[in-house]
Amino acid sequence: MKSIIDGLKGKDLITTQQWSVEELKETIKLSREFKRLYYYRGIKGIPRILERKTFIMLFYAPSTRTRSAFETAMTLLGGDAQYIEARMTREAEGEAIKDIAKMYEIFGDAMGIRILDKAIDFIYGRGNKVLREYAKWAEVPVVNMADDMFHPTQAIGDIMTIEEKLVNLENKKYAVMWGYAPVIRGYCSINSEILIATRFGMEVTVAYPRGFELDEKIIETARENSEKSGGSIELLNDYREAIEGAHVVFPRSWCSKKLAELGESSFGERELQIHQKYRDWRLKREDLDLLDSKAIITHVLPVLRGFEADDEVMDSEKSVIYEQAENNLFAKAAVLTLVMGGLL
Repeated sequence: MKSIIDGLKGKDLITTQQWSVEELKETIKLSREFKRLYYYRGIKGIPRILERKTFIMLFYAPSTRTRSAFETAMTLLGGDAQYIEARMTREAEGEAIKDIAKMYEIFGDAMGIRILDKAIDFIYGRGNKVLREYAKWAEVPVVNMADDMFHPTQAIGDIMTIEEKLVNLENKKYAVMWGYAPVIRGYCSINSEILIATRFGMEVTVAYPRGFELDEKIIETARENSEKSGGSIELLNDYREAIEGAHVVFPRSWCSKKLAELGESSFGERELQIHQKYRDWRLKREDLDLLDSKAIITHVLPVLRGFEADDEVMDSEKSVIYEQAENNLFAKAAVLTLVMGGLL
């Protein structure tokens, strides 16, 4: 374990694919220990291992949970988190990302970047490129707080939750299904869930209407993950077939490949017209009968109730969405501890 902890100090987390399965497992183990300490001893039970350390959080896109989770995590660990909106910087006036990265490297011990959706007009890959530019120049670790391709800390907290509920993940079926939404949503959580689940040996099925295919490189990487872990990945165009016998179901909308190429400003109105054709792609109460008897329903939130899934589904005994949110707090605390060397 010591070699893993040593190796993670100063390491970026842009996608979980950058970290080995052993590193991810140790991160989850630490997340569980933080959770245990918090439950048994309260906030005083968590050591102030990041005292006098600062996490710079640069937000190009809004957040309900991510900002609060990272700020709370730093508070629990005795450190500080600085919230900065991109509009508060001088980037729009022409300041180079290199210079911003070097300044925040001086002021903080790690940086977090969130850039996706409207901030990049939903054009796939644009936000990830910006994030990697920050990582190129900053000498401190850069943590992806969600871009248009990945949301790694979310994925770590989610697989932690799934493992808590299912115990053994190998050969368990994880169904990721497209769900109708009257708004446009990006790919980051979808990609990240598929990638981490296939590394942990799960049998992943992804269901979507034609035209909503995912990044071929992500799918190819997921297949490579599966070959190593003993898992699998299957792509379907029928969500009921995908969820049959599933142990985990994640219903969420994502945009079409066309919109990801052209952007919301050019294709947004047409995109929503296409979505209308698939209004029946919604996880309904009667669909739960198709699942494994002990199945769980997950969602990264925000869930669009009545669209992606019915209220009766998201409020059912199978739903673990609030436990996911809690575990994501402790997962973020573990990631910050490891990349900032809090255990060394």
